[in-house]
Amino acid sequence: MIDNITVITDNLGYLMLGRAAQGEPGGVLLSVLMTLGAAVLAFPGGVLLACCAWRFAGWPRKLLFLWAELIRGIPLIFVIFWVWFLLPWLTGADLPGAVTVTLALAWFTSASVMYSTLAALNALPKGQYEAAISSGFGSLDILRLVLLPQALRNAIPSYIGLLIALLKDTSLAFIVNVPELTTVAGQVNNRVQVYPAALFIFTGLVYYLLCTLLEFGVKRWQRRHLLPTNEQRNQTCRNQWPYRYAPEQGHTQYGSHQKACHQRWLRAHQRHSTAPEPGDKHPHCNGY
Repeated sequence: MIDNITVITDNLGYLMLGRAAQGEPGGVLLSVLMTLGAAVLAFPGGVLLACCAWRFAGWPRKLLFLWAELIRGIPLIFVIFWVWFLLPWLTGADLPGAVTVTLALAWFTSASVMYSTLAALNALPKGQYEAAISSGFGSLDILRLVLLPQALRNAIPSYIGLLIALLKDTSLAFIVNVPELTTVAGQVNNRVQVYPAALFIFTGLVYYLLCTLLEFGVKRWQRRHLLPTNEQRNQTCRNQWPYRYAPEQGHTQYGSHQKACHQRWLRAHQRHSTAPEPGDKHPHCNGY
């Protein structure tokens, strides 16, 4: 047991940072950098493609759907191979392995981001688009100012899942020998050739902790910046239910305006020598 832990502690710096001191990051550091780089490319690109698919009907939308279905129907490992071999041939330059894998991950993930964003846009009520059109907004202004902010907020749970999947997909870079976490763990295992179980259990735990921290961070940011505060919820209650929400009376269920309304209703019955039936309620004050 102690020997298993010793193998990890002796190589912990290499597993976490690779050869970062020599200008070649690896291990956990490279996995995180590739995740961030692919996310910066994939998420804005996917949102832009979704906006194009929503705005332009006909052959542009069909072409985007065909491209997305092609990418989503191919295993990611083949996409990495294609970019690894084809990109240097197309550009005529020898790109670093981490760059090519990052581009492959971004290309693959952008198709899923496009579908998630487009589904969030289509889930919004149609009346919002019609009301914005009647108010004089153009299609691009409606998308930018009205629909897209709501769609992005609704799609955040899907984006979190895609971001976590993107982080885990960086482990496939070992197939082209990019020194991310899985690759350096394999290198350490080949060097010591004694305790592979401890190394790969440690690798799995690191991926689990990274995914958990990522999910926690995004949800915390969502609660602080996107979800309404208590004061905003109270203001919504005041606007929507003015007769049921009376903060000046200690948040009682019925306000003074409703009490006066019910009293006038009773006096109207008295003037006509009638009495309300048992259980009968005024339609606006719900029988205060």
